[in-house]
Amino acid sequence: MEEVKVDIECNGRKMEMNINGQVLLLKNRVNTSSQIAIVGSNVCPIESLDYEIVENDLFKQDWRSRKKTRILEYATMKWALALLIGISTGLVGFFNNLAVENIAGFKFLLTTNLMLDNKYDQAFVAFAGINLVLATCAGFLCAYIAPAAAGSGIPEVKAYLNGIDAHSILAPSTLFVKIFGSILGVAAGFVVGKEGPMVHTGACIANLLGQGGSTKYGLTWKWLRYFKNDRDRRDLITCGAAAGVAAAFRAPVGGVLFALEEAATWWRSALLWRTFFTTAVVAVILRSLIEFCKSGKCGLFGEGGLIMFDINSSIPDYNMVDLLAITLIAVVGGILGSLYNYLVDKVLRVYTIINEKGPTFRMFLVIIISLLTSCCAYGLPWVTSCTPCPIGIGVQCPTVNRSGTYKKFQCPPGHYNDLASLLLNTNDDTIRSLFSSINANEFHTTTLLVFFISMYALGIITYGIAIPSGLFIPVILAGASYGRLVGTLLASISNLDVGLFALVGSASFLGGTMRMTVSLCVILLELTNNLLMLPLMMLVLLISKSVADNFNKGVYDQIVKMKGLPFLGPYVEPYMRHLVAGDVVSGPLISFSGVEKVGNIVHSLRLTSHNGFPVINEPPFSEGPELCGVVLRSHLIVLLKGKMFTKDRRLNGAKTLQRYHAFDFAKAGLGKGPKLEDLDVKPEEMDMYVDLHPITNTSPYTVVETMSLAKAIVAFRELGLRHLCVVPKTHGRPPIVGILTRHDFMPEHVLGLYPGINKQK
Repeated sequence: MEEVKVDIECNGRKMEMNINGQVLLLKNRVNTSSQIAIVGSNVCPIESLDYEIVENDLFKQDWRSRKKTRILEYATMKWALALLIGISTGLVGFFNNLAVENIAGFKFLLTTNLMLDNKYDQAFVAFAGINLVLATCAGFLCAYIAPAAAGSGIPEVKAYLNGIDAHSILAPSTLFVKIFGSILGVAAGFVVGKEGPMVHTGACIANLLGQGGSTKYGLTWKWLRYFKNDRDRRDLITCGAAAGVAAAFRAPVGGVLFALEEAATWWRSALLWRTFFTTAVVAVILRSLIEFCKSGKCGLFGEGGLIMFDINSSIPDYNMVDLLAITLIAVVGGILGSLYNYLVDKVLRVYTIINEKGPTFRMFLVIIISLLTSCCAYGLPWVTSCTPCPIGIGVQCPTVNRSGTYKKFQCPPGHYNDLASLLLNTNDDTIRSLFSSINANEFHTTTLLVFFISMYALGIITYGIAIPSGLFIPVILAGASYGRLVGTLLASISNLDVGLFALVGSASFLGGTMRMTVSLCVILLELTNNLLMLPLMMLVLLISKSVADNFNKGVYDQIVKMKGLPFLGPYVEPYMRHLVAGDVVSGPLISFSGVEKVGNIVHSLRLTSHNGFPVINEPPFSEGPELCGVVLRSHLIVLLKGKMFTKDRRLNGAKTLQRYHAFDFAKAGLGKGPKLEDLDVKPEEMDMYVDLHPITNTSPYTVVETMSLAKAIVAFRELGLRHLCVVPKTHGRPPIVGILTRHDFMPEHVLGLYPGINKQK
């Protein structure tokens, strides 16, 4: 039976009662949702983005005056910026790898040489000391220069593409610290990856290029003015995020699918083309630079190149036992992945408390984790036994330089330490060793177990400290060691080699933590250059994701929620179907007349932080009160600065259209637009009038107050709105009930209004 609600009065307070007698108390309709969130490791204010086209008279005048040459300029600039994003992100990705390989290579070479001379204490001091210096530099950059650069940045980029903005998310300082902090953090031996930060880096590059020019630096080219709006910047940042994945993994198709599946909230075919073009440019740039490095001109970078775990020599030939084993790996990987997410969430909440105490505490936390990581990497190999070097494998054993697989460590000649080979190597080289099928007995089962536990634990406690840190590589490391461990145990009855088991284990962990399917599948196939593994990868990812979904959400979704970002997900809470739009409208509603007194506008702007105000026409400008549209706060400030005032209450829009152009009201880059403090309104001007019709969006999206809240939130999200007008259903009432914003749809606001509602129905 359909639920029916009736209004009742109880002690002078309005309440609602549904047919089953449950009373829903209506509190004061003031939205108390938090307007701040954690960006990186810093708490800062947030606001929504304006993805809606503001169709006011100025926009219409500009639209009518556009010629084919301007349309061609606009289209050309979109493709040109996509090209520049691809080139820039490719160069930065190559520079990151080049720097990490050379810095970490020098560190391992020095440590190895000291150990070959039996100077074990000095080797540890050098190893831990270099790690500490690098970690301190990375922590200093994040703690003091750009706290927003801490973490992977993927949750922040995902939130931005959902319509949430903070000044520091994509700032130039964040880009600088993201690049150099990631290099220093990865080279310092932390169990983190540079792949997540590359997504944030690509988005920052796209935002910087798409700022629409800068008056401060004289970059006010005529063509760049077309991108002074959030809608076009959103598309460019989507291209940048995809380019970051392509540069990190050398996976151009995977980058496009990552942006589609995980990062972007809105997608269309035109954006697909530009994103694919951007990632293709990245692939070409990386390929050219890697070919250059093969000549030996890149120092210790050598032929290692960007991470590419080529296991194409292994042909997957599997039987029923293998399928059962892979299914088990996927199930356990999903369980361990969800546990990983749970523990990361708990650790992040603790680190948030520490980070809020100031930069000094952030630095102290970085130093502690750095020393712990160095002690584990150098100390754990001492508890394992030495292994005789295999014969006929075609590589040097034990390895003399830093880049080989077989580390001598403390072993006698002709032997190697398998755990040292995993721990005293770059993360990329370690993954190559785990995926390798050259020597199936290269690592003992106890070694793989110890390495799995250490990577699992260190990955959890490292993410969240004040350095740029990605989650992909820690999860791949833990998953690969877990998969290879299972493959080693089943070697006698399995047709698959241990390297393929390591790949399957990585896929199961990635599916259990990230909860992506298509993009992860393609990224792993492009990484390993083995298309024959496609059926097994699909099976593992589907199973692990399905299992993990029963316990919690994906790691990025959890982090977005933990950071307090008001993210609008694709699914609607069940209880929202029992409420209507009018039930959650917040107050107080401040509206303006079509021709409003200057003093009223200035007072309202100072009194509230609202970014949109309804404009209502009244006699003599209309027969009765009617909704004219919505005017934005930034547009009001620009108009007031121009002082297009009249002494009497009359229309003055024609002069406004002659004086202003649509680009005069465009959004400035990085939020550096006109501010209320910049206004210089004299006391005698406060009693004058200003015509708001030319800057009022006369076609705002509206919903009737009786529309289901579930439908309203879907419309709000799919249309990419910042303001949604709620209009009355019956005549004889004010023309607008209120304005819904992103915060009005948040569960904490809705449940705060109706604490007794059943959240499960």
